[in-house]
Amino acid sequence: MSRQPLAQLPRGRPRSFDVDAAVERAMNAFWSRGYHATALPDLLRATKLSRGSLYAAFGDKHSLFLRALDRYIADAVARMDVELSPRKGPIDGLRTFLAGYVERTSGANGRRGCLLVATAMELAGHDSEVNRRVSGFFRAMEARVASALSRAKTAGQLAEDVDPSNAAKILVCFVEGLRVVGKTAPARTTSQAIADALLDRFIR
Repeated sequence: MSRQPLAQLPRGRPRSFDVDAAVERAMNAFWSRGYHATALPDLLRATKLSRGSLYAAFGDKHSLFLRALDRYIADAVARMDVELSPRKGPIDGLRTFLAGYVERTSGANGRRGCLLVATAMELAGHDSEVNRRVSGFFRAMEARVASALSRAKTAGQLAEDVDPSNAAKILVCFVEGLRVVGKTAPARTTSQAIADALLDRFIR
């Protein structure tokens, strides 16, 4: 993928805007439209920055997108760390984790979709930086879910034939598949029932 370098402002000019807020606004613009469909005017409107300020702070569209994707991933990982905290009972944590995905894939939230899933479908096959981030996120999710399942196994809460690593892979595939199905706005009660039934297959 060829990328044109963008002009830079003179070095040393102080920034008079909140970079984190600009990244969050850009993230929402990319989330709504996708990478290719988000043009520079869209980003200028979203971030409320001038062309020169945006270029000076972020370099180019692709670099800004990677910053936005990093923000999205960091938020998701932080949320998982709360949901699946070792301080919680592992099964309760897993139910909270699954319920969160049900919430995010229901109604208007579900129709909006997932920036990470959309990015994986649009870019991961031919953008190494995006692919590294997407695959890294899935590994991080799988590791956290496997850790919770391992703690449940140690506590005698999993069925004898359940392997935490394999079960984690199944749950990750389920929640990311739920993200895709969520675009069709399934009933929340249906999604929750499926999530409960899947987890119940792994526990005593």
